[in-house]
Amino acid sequence: MQGQIMARFQILALMFAMAVSSAWGDFHVEENSLRVTSPDSLQGKYESAIGNFGVPQYGGTLAGTVVYSKDQPKACEAFQDKPFKPSESSGRLPVIALVDRGDCYFAMKVYNAQQAGAAAVLVADDRKESLLTMDSPEDDASAAKYVENITIPSALITKDFADKVKDALEQKELVNMNLDWRESLPHPDERVEYEFWTNSNDECGPRCNVQIDFVKSFKGVAQILEQGHYTLFTPHYITWYCPRAFIESKQCKAQCINNGRYCAPDPEQNFDIGYDGKQVVTENLRQLCVFRVATMKKRPWVWWDYVTDFQIRCPMKEKKYGPTCAEQVITSLSLDPSDVRDCMGDLEADKENPILQGEQEAQVGKGDRGDVTILPTIVINQRQYRGKLDKAAVTKAICSGFKETTDPPVCLSEAVETNECLTNNGGCWAKGNVTACKDTFRGRVCECPLVEGVQFHGDGYSLCQANGPGHCKIENGGCWEETQGGQRYSACQDSSDGCKCPEGFTGDGLDDDSGCADIDECTEKTRCQCPECQCKNTWGSYDCQCSSGLLYIHEHDICISKKLGGSKVGWAVSFIVLLSMVVLLVGGYVIYKYRLRSYMDSEIRAIMAQYMPLDSQNEVQSHLQEDA
Repeated sequence: MQGQIMARFQILALMFAMAVSSAWGDFHVEENSLRVTSPDSLQGKYESAIGNFGVPQYGGTLAGTVVYSKDQPKACEAFQDKPFKPSESSGRLPVIALVDRGDCYFAMKVYNAQQAGAAAVLVADDRKESLLTMDSPEDDASAAKYVENITIPSALITKDFADKVKDALEQKELVNMNLDWRESLPHPDERVEYEFWTNSNDECGPRCNVQIDFVKSFKGVAQILEQGHYTLFTPHYITWYCPRAFIESKQCKAQCINNGRYCAPDPEQNFDIGYDGKQVVTENLRQLCVFRVATMKKRPWVWWDYVTDFQIRCPMKEKKYGPTCAEQVITSLSLDPSDVRDCMGDLEADKENPILQGEQEAQVGKGDRGDVTILPTIVINQRQYRGKLDKAAVTKAICSGFKETTDPPVCLSEAVETNECLTNNGGCWAKGNVTACKDTFRGRVCECPLVEGVQFHGDGYSLCQANGPGHCKIENGGCWEETQGGQRYSACQDSSDGCKCPEGFTGDGLDDDSGCADIDECTEKTRCQCPECQCKNTWGSYDCQCSSGLLYIHEHDICISKKLGGSKVGWAVSFIVLLSMVVLLVGGYVIYKYRLRSYMDSEIRAIMAQYMPLDSQNEVQSHLQEDA
């Protein structure tokens, strides 16, 4: 009887939650891009809904050929052979298995196809309807054993599209397609924002076990990302409220706090034994407050330590689940339990709790993010993650949320992605230790680098040139340089950007096959062309000798007599020096005589002014003022 009442209440609560969801938001079906490349009659982009199990290749692509097994179209039984294994007939491409919906779990179909060699699975809907998200079986211990072993991606496609593919295969046409998850999650900037919707209940069956294992394994990656400020993480907990007509019922009082406003299911689905939903929603609130207090202390990553330690130290099966054990864990993490209690507030008060009220509002979808109705759920950059709750799979999904070239080191490790720059520099430009290849989670990017404050410019594939002061010190600015016989020439000049061959060379100056080639001044007849000249080309220059003891003047490209040239030059220099000295002496003497005569005239006029009147006294007064 008790079980029947419980079941009725849960159905009622579920219906109420669905009614609230329908009124406020919608469940959002996450999609990936599916593009048919052949045959021509099917070429184009089609809709496909990512399955909520397996490992979608977030940030990546998969090209393959489609195979449909007529013998086992629904794939509900294990295949006796491997019909989806790549073969000569498929061009050795990975095989994308097409299976029909019906008769068994979606996850079972995908697992059986995976065991038969499929690289991905498309499930054909059996009715004309909007796409839905294929979910894994709930609380099915037998299903959990194979669900956790699914490692390939899967998606649901519409019936109309599936029928067209089947018709093409029936006509013996090769159907090739690309599955593309690169835009399944937004990647607008250098920080990823993600949420983890979870539950503190550890006795809710296979899904709770999956959550517990995930938190333990993912904690290290999450803390590295958070401590490096690469991510902004927020934990969330689903709650619902009790319909007003049932607030005084035993069920509501056992499962809810704050007078029926915030509720959680009974862990054992039996009010007479074990823990109640009220204790679960209280612990959920405590974990939210641990996150808030830790964030105020600028240590938000401590939440992962608390949740992990609480699962280990305070499990329900050992009867330790509750505030006493929880506060011991809080203290061990250097947080003050009283701060957490103050954050939680009065759980018996007939009023809203601001934190849990915010959680209920956050459940409702906004923008591209649909309602959160499944536990556990991860939301990355406001888009719900679909796939296996697994450390490697979730890490890849989060890494696909970073803008290209801003990926943190953890996303570029060998365990997460392949570094295309290690093979032939990813096909990008490279010179010595400087390369334009930048490894990103989605693949390499050819982008001219910034090295020691010097920016290289170019297309990144065939050309990168350094510009700005000091650019010649870095791989010679990407310009040509060569040394022969101890003589070095370079096409890079710090005084100007770009590359320019030095005098005596021709070419574009770049460090490539053309580079700079020596000019043969003798053959080109650009130098040493006087009648008496004998020309010999050298690397980067030339050697010009004059016959009959003549002297070659490089600047004027002429030959002159050594004796005549030396005598004329010597006499000319001597004459100029002597003439300059004479001019200086004569000029100095003239100035001296002029100043002496002026002074004597001034003295005589001053003496005469004392004995006879003069027409003007201006000059005398001036002289007297000078004497004073």
